Amino acid sequence: MEGLAGLVAGVGYASGLNLYAVVALLGLFGRYGVADVPEVFLRTDVLTIAGLLFLVEFVVDKIPYVDDLWDVVHTAIRPLGAVGVAWLLTGDATAWEQVGSAAAAGGLATMSHLAKATTRAAVNTSPEPFTNSAISLGEDGIVAGVVWLAVTNPVAALVVVAVLLVVGTVVALLLVRTARRSWRRWRERRREGSSAPRP
Repeated sequence: MEGLAGLVAGVGYASGLNLYAVVALLGLFGRYGVADVPEVFLRTDVLTIAGLLFLVEFVVDKIPYVDDLWDVVHTAIRPLGAVGVAWLLTGDATAWEQVGSAAAAGGLATMSHLAKATTRAAVNTSPEPFTNSAISLGEDGIVAGVVWLAVTNPVAALVVVAVLLVVGTVVALLLVRTARRSWRRWRERRREGSSAPRP
């Protein structure tokens, strides 16, 4: 049961950050014997489409404000995709376990997606683009690590996902608070500038 929970937690959380990377990684892990995954993930067409969409997201995710729009579009896609991935991975479980697993994966994907989107929106208030790219690369690394743990050590994946959820929520809240303060200061400076007497 813990193994199933860890698998679902890992793919659910990771799908909220990058669904296409999750599908591509599962297919590659299956092809190279790292994990036993359903045949659908091993299909060449599925791997090709997931790989191409991952490459598109890899580029788009590094561009400030464009990544915000991408996140808005994926607000429904990532959680629903996580539901589908979990449903396929738990095909050998009982019907109730499969339904519960799919729902849990969708919920975790929603939480990680919202933390990601909130963090990115806050970071994009900074004028320099490098922080955004660094965070995006970090997220890609997290996705790869969590999916690998989910299929090789599900119990460890469960622990890591729990920690990441807490850390991600705290970081997102702190960044939003900082962004609000910066926005307020900018508005005050602008107000003061417009109200200053002209020579």
